[in-house]
Amino acid sequence: MTECTVGDYLLRRLQEVGVRHVFGVPGDYQLEFLDQIEATEGLSWVGNCNELNAAYAADGYARLNGIGALVTTFSVGELSALNGVGGACAESVPLVSIVGTPATFVMRRRRLVHHTRGDRDFTHAARCAAEYTVGQAMLDRNNAATEIDRLLGLCWLWKRPVYFMLPSDVATQTIDAPSAPLALPSPTSDPTDLAGFIDQARTRLHRAATVAMLVGHEVDRYRLSAEVLELAEALACPVATLSSAKGVFPEQHDLFTGVYSGALSDPAVRRIVEEADCLIAAGTEFADSVTGGFTAHLARSRVIELHPSTATVAGVWHGQVSMRDALRAMTVPPERKTFPRYRPAPASLGSASGPLSQERFWQRLGAFFEPGDVIIAEQGTSYFGSADILLPTDCTFIGQPLWGSIGYTLPALLGTMLAAPDRRHVLLIGDGSFQLTAQELATILRLRLNPVIVLVNNEGYAVERCILGPEAAYNSITPWRYDRLVEAFDPSGRAVTLQVRTEEDLTAALATASADRDRPLFIEAFMQPLDAPSSAVAIGRAFAASDYHRL
Repeated sequence: MTECTVGDYLLRRLQEVGVRHVFGVPGDYQLEFLDQIEATEGLSWVGNCNELNAAYAADGYARLNGIGALVTTFSVGELSALNGVGGACAESVPLVSIVGTPATFVMRRRRLVHHTRGDRDFTHAARCAAEYTVGQAMLDRNNAATEIDRLLGLCWLWKRPVYFMLPSDVATQTIDAPSAPLALPSPTSDPTDLAGFIDQARTRLHRAATVAMLVGHEVDRYRLSAEVLELAEALACPVATLSSAKGVFPEQHDLFTGVYSGALSDPAVRRIVEEADCLIAAGTEFADSVTGGFTAHLARSRVIELHPSTATVAGVWHGQVSMRDALRAMTVPPERKTFPRYRPAPASLGSASGPLSQERFWQRLGAFFEPGDVIIAEQGTSYFGSADILLPTDCTFIGQPLWGSIGYTLPALLGTMLAAPDRRHVLLIGDGSFQLTAQELATILRLRLNPVIVLVNNEGYAVERCILGPEAAYNSITPWRYDRLVEAFDPSGRAVTLQVRTEEDLTAALATASADRDRPLFIEAFMQPLDAPSSAVAIGRAFAASDYHRL
């Protein structure tokens, strides 16, 4: 055991799990804790423009770093951040939410203090947070060490947010705490369940004339890409990904067959996935936005489904089988077979001139991406337009297709850049989404980060126009002078802003971005309001025709 303060112990444990940056907004109930953060060597406080942006930034950071941390103040701050915490919960992102609360004696005596509803109840926001976190604790000097370790373990195990209430008087209280490093749990297998799974899975593989793999986002969250690649190579089977797992399997590999999105897939990809005698679905979640509006047709009788701690074979459930163990168990099949494959062809660029169009725009961006890039695509035309681009080696693709909170990606860019400062980061975002969180660009510029930001200016919510109301006023937004906004947020004058309206403009802008890596680059691409990628048009039609848009 060692003597330390509650706040210092929490920070030590955060550092042990890999946190180097803490996002948030200061508030009077957590200022003592912020002093402790600033006094901790190797830990940086990142002050954000608002709490929602801080949560988005912590989410982006966690996707690359493995875990992220967020500090807000009681009630007003934490509720502002809750949308971002909810997104992390939905998308399986491990996030530690720390809320500075009034002192314990204030809450015990039910004093009428600020940031409350005026009813002397200090639990309203905590009950909201419980809906979007897998563990919650009010820290005091008696439970702090135990609860900090418990919640961080849950966050790491389930890849979901956890929630700490840290009263202003508790952060500086001294406790006796464990000195040993934190032991982090991982999903484990029950030997009997695993043996039953192996027997069924290998029998299924042995009998199958055709085998394919479909990869989902849980593979990325649990860092199992290497195991998936090893299994695919052992089986020599084609591999598709959902768009939520784009880039998780190397897209330049001979076995990669494309992105599967139900009826919106390339027909060859759809046949390989849907007609396989045995489909290994690893870490998949079949949301409407990644299945073409629920148009996936996958017979359970032919699917081996793997999740972090459970598995099914042809609908037979195996209760405690970790995905890591399952992938390794199938890596040596009873016999090696050769299965039909399909390789998506890179887009043929050719030469073109004249005004920009969505189709050509995304083709040109595909040629701009480089090995190792981090590509963050805002939900909407940017996500659907870039989902079918064949990525270079070692690229990371980040989106938010399940939660789908527009504006997420600009603050998430801040987080990814701090998590992986040696990589190039490219943000693809529409003007409607940008307006929701635009102020976080100021933080990116203040920290002297150098992203490439590509803003598609089509005067409103293009993906909504694809669903309903293409000419409706509610899908239009106030036009901004984005170039001047960048200038206002950048008093040092480092940022380069470029406006592109033609193919020639885009060629020159992308050449500038490739050549100048030492300054932030902001490209504003002007498009026609009703122009959209074909995939966005198709998903819009699917959404419009689905049951939840019918009266």
